[in-house]
Amino acid sequence: MKDWKPQHYRRSPGASAVPAPVIAAAIATGEKTVAVHPSLPPILTLKHLAYLTQVPYPHLRDYVTREVDAYKIFRVRKRARRGQPTSFRVICVPPKSLAVAQQWIAKYVLARGVTHNASTAFAPDCRLVVAAAPHCASRWLIKVDVQRFFESISEVDCYRVFRSLGYQPLVSLELARICTRIGPFNGLRRNKRWFRKAPLETSKIKSYAIRRLGHLPQGAATSPMLANLAMREADVLLTALAERYGLTYTRYADDLTFSTAAREFQRADARKAIYEIYGVLRQFGLAPNLTKTAIVSPRSRKIVLGLQVDQDEPKLTRAFKMKMRMHLHYLEHEDVGPLKHAERRGFSAVAGMRNHLMGLAAYAIQIEPAYGKDIKARFERIAWPVLY
Repeated sequence: MKDWKPQHYRRSPGASAVPAPVIAAAIATGEKTVAVHPSLPPILTLKHLAYLTQVPYPHLRDYVTREVDAYKIFRVRKRARRGQPTSFRVICVPPKSLAVAQQWIAKYVLARGVTHNASTAFAPDCRLVVAAAPHCASRWLIKVDVQRFFESISEVDCYRVFRSLGYQPLVSLELARICTRIGPFNGLRRNKRWFRKAPLETSKIKSYAIRRLGHLPQGAATSPMLANLAMREADVLLTALAERYGLTYTRYADDLTFSTAAREFQRADARKAIYEIYGVLRQFGLAPNLTKTAIVSPRSRKIVLGLQVDQDEPKLTRAFKMKMRMHLHYLEHEDVGPLKHAERRGFSAVAGMRNHLMGLAAYAIQIEPAYGKDIKARFERIAWPVLY
């Protein structure tokens, strides 16, 4: 998509039939957007967005007015934690036309937004090994998890993101509505922050007047980047807090990690820092998952984002390598092989198991290239069935 230029409007076919003040207003609006980032596309109205995304205008209008909620909702069981009850992740799959609009917004709008440098996820060049690297060779780690991260980012938060990108108030509201949905009225939604403050009668567009506010759905293409951009101010405060305690701070989506190599840092300091971290999160309507908060002391094994960071650079964990060793042992064993091993491990097809293992090898190559290439070569030498 080419960068917007005002000459496009002045010289476009039919421009002569448009009143000069309208052209001037459109150019002024576009210039506010490209002033934020030269590659941001100006969006003048909802109909303009329909033209840009090639999504029918009535569809976008229905999503903005909340007349239609066609998301398909299903739950995915989270990895079980010892001693903890089973929990689920709610996935919301948007209908095709909404998905197209969200993908366009993610690609051409949100990808141009600038996140805080402590944010290490959902960017084109983000990698786990880079995200974990700042915490290598630390003596202390503090790990905090945000509960229901996407669902805690409100329609108002999204509106502010689009306003910060130079879009006009009405368009920002419409973009925020397209990227959010109103979920079930549960305990979380009873808080006053999930209700519109201004009286409904003050709304200039009556069909837009809705009392309840939407949240980011997990499953929409726009949610990851919107959440990151909405967290920018929180990241600023958390970085300042970390600096006061002599800590390094990074955030990978809902995983907050603080670390230090300082010998004078003590457990009491970690507890004080955690108390303040919780306070910052609550300022932004976020709640920590208390069961996942952890203080990792100097003699304990240190894992960040599934990678071992005890040394000068991130490494694969011993558990990961033992798992790969197990798979290779049985795949290469003449009395077991791919068919029996797939059945024993619960795979419905050998092809699924092979794809899974090759994916793990690709992941290993990113972290420890020599080791990853070795196990990939061994997987490729396996006598896989012709029809797998």
